[in-house]
Amino acid sequence: SFFPTFVSVLHLTLECALLLTLPATLAAQTPYIHQISVDHVEVSKATDIVTVQMEIVLDGLNLRSNDLLRLSPALRMKDSGEVVELLPPVQIEGRKRSIVQERKASTGIRDEWDTEALQSLRRKNGSAQRVTYSYTIPRKEWMSQTDLLLVERVYGCSDCFKLEESQVLRTPFLTDPYQPNYQLSYIVPAVEPVKARADKHTAVLNFRCDKHDLDPNYKSNGQILAEVRKVMDEITGDKNIKVTQLSVVGYASPEGSFSHNKALAERRSNSFAQYLAQRYSLPTNQLQVSGYGEDWVKTREVIEASFIQDKDEILRIIDEVEKPDARDAHLKRLSRGETYKVMLRDYYPQIRRTEYTVAYEVKAFDVAEAREIIKVNPRLLSLNEMYLVAKSYPADSPEFKQVFDIATRMYPDEPVAIINASASDIEAGSYQVAIDRLSKLQHNPSALNNIGVAYSKLGNYEQAKSYLEQAKAQGSQEAAANLVELEKLLQSL
Repeated sequence: SFFPTFVSVLHLTLECALLLTLPATLAAQTPYIHQISVDHVEVSKATDIVTVQMEIVLDGLNLRSNDLLRLSPALRMKDSGEVVELLPPVQIEGRKRSIVQERKASTGIRDEWDTEALQSLRRKNGSAQRVTYSYTIPRKEWMSQTDLLLVERVYGCSDCFKLEESQVLRTPFLTDPYQPNYQLSYIVPAVEPVKARADKHTAVLNFRCDKHDLDPNYKSNGQILAEVRKVMDEITGDKNIKVTQLSVVGYASPEGSFSHNKALAERRSNSFAQYLAQRYSLPTNQLQVSGYGEDWVKTREVIEASFIQDKDEILRIIDEVEKPDARDAHLKRLSRGETYKVMLRDYYPQIRRTEYTVAYEVKAFDVAEAREIIKVNPRLLSLNEMYLVAKSYPADSPEFKQVFDIATRMYPDEPVAIINASASDIEAGSYQVAIDRLSKLQHNPSALNNIGVAYSKLGNYEQAKSYLEQAKAQGSQEAAANLVELEKLLQSL
C-alpha cells in the first residue's frame, strides 16, 4: 500500500511544482470562443435518435499555456433559457496544462471529469488544427423548442474554474416536421340541362273479390288514400316542380288463372290512375297504366320471409313448376288444403298492390335559393347545385361538410358525390371515414389521391405513397403534386 501512496504524492508534488512556475491569471479572462469557428454543423434525424456533427476550427485559437478549454455542444430551451442537454465535450489543453495531464495519466491518475471528453488534444498556438465532432443522442419531442449551443468552460491551474461562455450554432436545434400542402380532389359535377326526377311509391289498396272499383270507404282504403294524397300534394303543390308523367302498375296475388289476374290487375290500376288524374287534374297523355298480373317473385319473397307450415315445399313448387296456373293445384294439396287457406288469408294480401311513379322536372336554383332548399327538400337539388352551395361556405365550417354528406345521402352511388364528401371528411380530420367511404372507388384517380392524403394524415406514409403513385399513374395532377409534398415531409422527419 505504500507504493501507490508514494506515487500519488510524487505526482502531486511535480504538478504543484510545475504550476508554481506558471504566470498569474489575469483578473479578467477574455472568452476563447470568439477565436474559434465551427463549420459544417449537421443534425441528422432518425425515428428515435439524433446525430450531431460539426467541425471545430482552432486555427485562430491562442490558448494560454496553463488553461484547459472544454467545448461542449448543448441544448437550451428557447423559452426559459435552461440548458437541458449537455453533450460530451472536446478538451483542449495549453502546453503546460497538457504536460500536467500527461504526468497524471502516466501515474494512472485521471480526473473523473476528464473521462467525459470525447477527445483531448494539446493546442499548438499558431498552427491549423481541427476537431471532428460526432455524437448521437435519443430523440425527444421537446427538441424542436431548443437551440444548439457550443458552451465554453475554461479551467486554470489546479483546475480552478475561470469562466463559461457560449455561442448559438443552430436555431432551432430540430425543426418541426414539414407541413405538407396537400391538394384534395374535388370534382365539379356536371350541370343537368333538365333536372328530371321520379319518385316511386306503393299503395296496398283493397278491392272486393274479383272487382276493380276503387271504394275509398272499403276496409283501410281511407287511410291508404290519405297517404297517397300526402305524397301527391307535396309534389303538385310545389311551385318548383312540374309533373310530367304518372305511371301506375297493378300487381295481383296468384290465386285464379294467370290471364284473369292480369286483366283484373290492369282494371284496378286504371281505377287508381283515374282517381289521381281527376283529383290532381292530370292530362290523359301523362298517364301510363299497366297490369303486371300475378307476381310470383313477390310471392316467393313473402313466403321465404315467413314461418308458414310447408314453407320449403311451397318454395320448391314455385321454383320447379313452370306453368303459373299449375302451381295453384300443387299448393292446394299441401296439408289437405290448410296451408293454402293460410296463404290466402295471411300472405296473398301483401302481394296485391299498386305501384305508382310520379315523374317530374325541377327548376334550376341559384346558390341563394339552393342554400334554403337544401335545408327542407335536398332531393330537388342537383349535385352541381349542392357543390356550389358547399363552396359558398368556408372549408372549415360545419355547413361545408354537412352539404357534402347530404349529397352522398341523396346520390349514394354517384362517384362525384362520394369523392367530394371524402375530401370534406379529410378537411374535417375524419381520415378513416374518408378511406372507408372511398373503398368502392379503388380505380378512380381522384379517389386514390384522396385516399393517399388521408393515409398520410394518419401517419401511414407507405400506404400514402402507394395510393398517390397509383393516382399519378392514372393522370391525377393533384397526386403528382402531393407526392412532392409527401417527400418533403419524409425528409423532415
